Amino acid sequence: MTTNVGILGATGAVGQRLIQLLDPHPEFEITALTASESSAGEDYRDAAKWRIDTPIPDYVAEMEVRATDPTYVPNDVDLLFSSLPSSVGEAVEPKFAEEGYVLSSNSSNFRTDEDVPLTIPEVNADHLDLIEVQRDERGWDGAIVKNPNCSTITMVPPLAALEEAFGLERVDVSTLQAVSGAGYDGVTSMEIIDNAIPHIGGEEEKMETESQKLLGSFDGAAIEWHDVDVSASCNRIPTLDGHLENVWADTSDDVTPAGAAEALREYPSIDLYSSPDQLIRVFEEPDRPQPRLDRNYDNGMGIATGGLKETTHGINFNCLAHNTLRGAAGASILNGELLLESGYI
Repeated sequence: MTTNVGILGATGAVGQRLIQLLDPHPEFEITALTASESSAGEDYRDAAKWRIDTPIPDYVAEMEVRATDPTYVPNDVDLLFSSLPSSVGEAVEPKFAEEGYVLSSNSSNFRTDEDVPLTIPEVNADHLDLIEVQRDERGWDGAIVKNPNCSTITMVPPLAALEEAFGLERVDVSTLQAVSGAGYDGVTSMEIIDNAIPHIGGEEEKMETESQKLLGSFDGAAIEWHDVDVSASCNRIPTLDGHLENVWADTSDDVTPAGAAEALREYPSIDLYSSPDQLIRVFEEPDRPQPRLDRNYDNGMGIATGGLKETTHGINFNCLAHNTLRGAAGASILNGELLLESGYI
């Protein structure tokens, strides 16, 4: 038996990735699509400018796009995946939760709210139980669960492995982020070809705060954020997909490259459909991982690491993940699988 799901913001870049990933999913069936008022009433094939390298599923192409309002979403939808712009999500996601819908959202709004779970299932699945606090405080029958920013989600699983083995004191990160992370209209070719842009608005703050929340501990009532000091510098480069990040981690205990590599390799995955068997791959080659070669590790849902070097106070390493798969649509679906497994839908 499959679970009926809907997609809020289905015509955008992440919405299209959600359709691509959900079409063959054994646990979920797409039964509702929403977009802006200008697209409402159209067939999906007419409303969306499809840019994914696989065809629109026939049944999806023929589905009518609905307005993004609880009034127009069928009651038999059990789970909503939200890929709305944050300004829209901030306004409408609570309305859906009030009406009893459970949302697994990629939108950046509410990520750091004290009663909203921000989860990477392999890292902090227990934070999902913050839903109970959220429902009590807000009087909702539904719930909102968030996945992190695409750059945060690349770095945090390796950091979680290092924290567990050696403790974390400070993290510095410099990112080399793909243009797809800005959306189809985010960066023009004239801006990015033969260039790099050393600023991505709001990205650094997201990495610095979301990491502390994700690495924090949940006591059943609230999350105690991790006190690790995180400093980020975010850069846009002319790769299509795959965020590459250079990370310097100061650890509480002494660490060697060999010890860090062992901790990364042995960090456990989780028994969910979309999670890799081995979450973190460690390359021995000094010039890996690379976006073009390694972004699709384990269907784009794995984290690739390499370049481990000992520093004065810890370890330096590189990490890479596919930003629209593991970092966006795939992350939301993985949270949806966790919601289903945990009995929240």
